[in-house]
Amino acid sequence: MFTGIIQDVGRVAAKSAQRLAVRSSLGRRAPGESVSVNGACLTVIRSRGKILEFDVSQETWRRTALGELRPGSPVNLEPALKAGDSLGGHFVTGHVDAAAKVLALDKLPGGFALLRVETPKALSGLIAEKGSVAVDGISLTVSKAAPKFFETAIIPHTLTNTNLAGLRAGRRVNLEADVLARYLAAFLRAKK
Repeated sequence: MFTGIIQDVGRVAAKSAQRLAVRSSLGRRAPGESVSVNGACLTVIRSRGKILEFDVSQETWRRTALGELRPGSPVNLEPALKAGDSLGGHFVTGHVDAAAKVLALDKLPGGFALLRVETPKALSGLIAEKGSVAVDGISLTVSKAAPKFFETAIIPHTLTNTNLAGLRAGRRVNLEADVLARYLAAFLRAKK
């Protein structure tokens, strides 16, 4: 379980068909620990100095935008929530619902930005205005929900302390709907 409050922006050190290595300042992590990497919950298999290594299944490569990463790519990192930790964002499971295309990242006065992302079919009905969504693992509040896209207002702190500043239209990002929205949708489907 995570909160969507990014603690480090690491860089991809290496990538192979089964493994992802990330240079991070999170510090040493024990094998078996969970770390959110651009919103995908991955398990640490080795920690050497500033390098964290993760095994990545073909399913994860296919369902997320992690497969598009290259050495040097910035990635948002958050270690798993521990009992007693502050919940500054919202409950994020690290189970990516879909990868979707960034439609625009418009810089606004004062260091703010407006992020527009397509709404994939997998998230249809799960994104609501003033609700939460995780974009590449970042807890964000939806400012506009339209049938084919949603928007979030990005504050300067988030733009500076995550990988969002480097986003460009056309790049895919990992999306996770709010867990409460998922359960509500499942409940309503079961009542039909």
